Amino acid sequence: MGFTLPLWALGVLVFASAFLVAAQFSDPILDWFRFQSIGTRDYIVEKLKLMMVDISPEKVLLYQLSFSIGSAMIVFILCLPYLGAGFVFGGIALVSTWLAPKPIVNLLYERRVSAFVNQMVDGLGLMSNGMRSGLSVSQAIGLVSQEMPPPISQEFELILSQNKIGLSLEEAFLNLSKRIVADEVEMFVTSVNILKETGGNLAETFDTITLLIRERIKVENKIKAMTAQAFLQGVILMFVPPFMMIMLSQTDPEMMKPMFTTVQGWIACSVVVILEIAAYIVIKKITKIDV
Repeated sequence: MGFTLPLWALGVLVFASAFLVAAQFSDPILDWFRFQSIGTRDYIVEKLKLMMVDISPEKVLLYQLSFSIGSAMIVFILCLPYLGAGFVFGGIALVSTWLAPKPIVNLLYERRVSAFVNQMVDGLGLMSNGMRSGLSVSQAIGLVSQEMPPPISQEFELILSQNKIGLSLEEAFLNLSKRIVADEVEMFVTSVNILKETGGNLAETFDTITLLIRERIKVENKIKAMTAQAFLQGVILMFVPPFMMIMLSQTDPEMMKPMFTTVQGWIACSVVVILEIAAYIVIKKITKIDV
């Protein structure tokens, strides 16, 4: 007669093993949870500050919790009366909506940086003309902050504000390069700081930087146009699985019913969602070419 382990004893053994593993790796696990909660919250707050949006960390955490829990509850209610599907897809919605704010904030920051770089062409041209007419660097910066739209007007106005409270223009420009992380901004800040120390024609330097930025933008736009077709083809292929699922659900609902009512079907749907997200990330990286 073979030895059989009681079910309760097996549960105790599994629980004890999980407890020992958690105790052994408690510090990395706690660090990971902190990074996904408090660390993510602090990251979002810092990024929003760089975009001139002042918000408290407590509000960010409250919005994250409300958004993720609310989305999970909505998905769970939509999956009723299938409780298993509700827990599976509700959990996926909870995790995905909890992680979503960070890439969204990154996207908004990248758009702000891109808008600032595009405005530098007109902004530096305005500064160059102003300095040729006899304006100082501070007055030329003030001219840009008055005549140009955000975000360049906001950033240049902040430079003037920092200079008025005692910060040198060199330090204010360095702070600009920290807020707007781009090669063009770094080149502009380095050129201005060097010429202010060594002397030189700032107006001509601004014209050279403007020409360089304009040519770089042309190359970037050309690359985007060349890769747009490949990106669109990849996105269209991504819509094939959900389109087929919807079509089969309408034409043969009995055949598709196990996909939404069984554990195997829930797992298959979860795998499809994960692969779709991975496919989008891969397509995005393949079609993105840095200049």
